[in-house]
Amino acid sequence: MKTLRIGIVGARGHVGAELIGLLAGHPAFELAYVTSRELDGRALADHVPGYCGGLHYTSPAYESLPELGADAVVLALPNGKAGHIVQQFDDAGADAVLLDLSADYRFDPGWYYGLPELTRTRYAGQRRISNPGCYATAMQLAIAPMLGVLDGPVQCFGVSGYSGAGTTPSDRNNVELLRDNLMPYALTGHVHEREVAHALGHPVEFIPHVAPHFRGLTVTCNLHLAIAFERAEVLSRYRGRYAGERLVRVQEPAPWVSRIAGAQHVELGGFALSADGRRLVVVATEDNLLKGAATQALQNLNLAFGFDERTGIPLAPEAA
Repeated sequence: MKTLRIGIVGARGHVGAELIGLLAGHPAFELAYVTSRELDGRALADHVPGYCGGLHYTSPAYESLPELGADAVVLALPNGKAGHIVQQFDDAGADAVLLDLSADYRFDPGWYYGLPELTRTRYAGQRRISNPGCYATAMQLAIAPMLGVLDGPVQCFGVSGYSGAGTTPSDRNNVELLRDNLMPYALTGHVHEREVAHALGHPVEFIPHVAPHFRGLTVTCNLHLAIAFERAEVLSRYRGRYAGERLVRVQEPAPWVSRIAGAQHVELGGFALSADGRRLVVVATEDNLLKGAATQALQNLNLAFGFDERTGIPLAPEAA
């Protein structure tokens, strides 16, 4: 099996650390380089638990990245930062796969939008891949089986751990401000609201909050239906849609966010119907750093290089 070299640009953050760990355990991928201006020269092993290799963080000029010879480059940068790097690869005519973790290319039809459980049939060898947002992943998986029978916008109430706010200090990752608190933000027009509506072709109203826990998110989705359903019909619809999808687990009870931290999959449950059968409430939980980011990135890299999507992803026994 040929070894493929993967570079990570902007590897200092929480997602970068998770992806480093996953790539280190992949049978066909190896880390080519990891960049961080703040950690330049420091050993990865001192900053990423479980990583035992000898790589150090570097800080190359963006213009030199196409010359470093990686087969794929993951851009783990804040929104608005990817374009300059993509331009360097385009100008150099470099054939590396570029996988962007930010929102910069999620609305660009020239990029493959990589939520494999819903979009893998649209992958046709594209070398530019946009990783979905964490909330957007959970919301789409919760809503998609009911497309075609929805009546009006879907309302989604979301709560995430503060790791979702990144490592740059802000109110949303300030543990003192979050203590005993639930912090609402971006109550209209959140980028994941627009992302889900664009990807599914159906309006969504999303209300996000940050909680005091570190990782894991939960979304409660309120779906109005054009026709009446029985609960058994709904369960059959979800189980049929995700049959064989080992990173999506459908269960009858509503999942708990406290049980999803460190897991690679999404859990869907609850499936509560109103008395008239025309309002459905579905709950989705997900580790925002894993299936919401790093795990999904590895699925997309596997897809790009022709491997089984689950290669290198350690599945919990319940999901096996």
